[in-house]
Amino acid sequence: MTSVLTLQSVHKTFEAKTPNENHVLKGVDLKVEKGDFITIIGGNGAGKSTFLNAIAGSLLVDQGTIKIEDKDVTKLTANKRAGLVSRVFQDTRMGTASRLTIEENMAIADRRGHSFGFGRGVNNKQREQFKEALKLLDLGLENRLTAEVGLLSGGQRQALTLLMATLKKPKVLLLDEHTAALDPKTSDMVLKLTEEVIERDQLTALMITHDMEQAIQMGNRLLMMDNGRILIDISGEEKKQLTVQQLLDMFKKQSGRALNDDALILG
Repeated sequence: MTSVLTLQSVHKTFEAKTPNENHVLKGVDLKVEKGDFITIIGGNGAGKSTFLNAIAGSLLVDQGTIKIEDKDVTKLTANKRAGLVSRVFQDTRMGTASRLTIEENMAIADRRGHSFGFGRGVNNKQREQFKEALKLLDLGLENRLTAEVGLLSGGQRQALTLLMATLKKPKVLLLDEHTAALDPKTSDMVLKLTEEVIERDQLTALMITHDMEQAIQMGNRLLMMDNGRILIDISGEEKKQLTVQQLLDMFKKQSGRALNDDALILG
């Protein structure tokens, strides 16, 4: 089986050859199969966000290779990976344009990976498609197509961002603590929607979270990062039977030190 995403010996250093040199990713290797829903956890400075940035192309790596299916994307910027990779950020404002309407934002998402013309108009066929897609959110947004996105609540906006990120069925979906800025009730709603969308469309996804129970409960595979490396990689039945204490014990055995809750929250 061809992997959807492959990282081989990936390194990333910031401020190299200066007193502030920070070697964040230290030879990361990973193979992700089609349909994998991977949760990623780790303490402060583990390299989680840099890892996702490297996959997205927001940061170009110093060494190693990144492939999406058989395409080497190592040297491609985020814009050139847009047809392959979608991302939902922690900041609910980052995935949408506040001054554009819901339908205008969705029209932009519908053009992901293609060149844009001068107009941003939405035709009737698109409008009907967007309405049908929005109905799945069960938030009534299908009746507010011409409302500016900036008027939506944080939860509505993040749900819309998730829908936009998956509208064109990306090869890889990246979720960067995408519920961390939401209140618990809204977070639960967006997480439930996340699971439904990923399962319905059989997407391949990687999700950073600071919640260990969430990391265990969601997805079919769990990675724990530490000091720029993937320290733990658990999937299948082993993951299903895992407890938080067992995960903490595994981390201590592998790293030689304990991981506390503060380290995860700060991460």
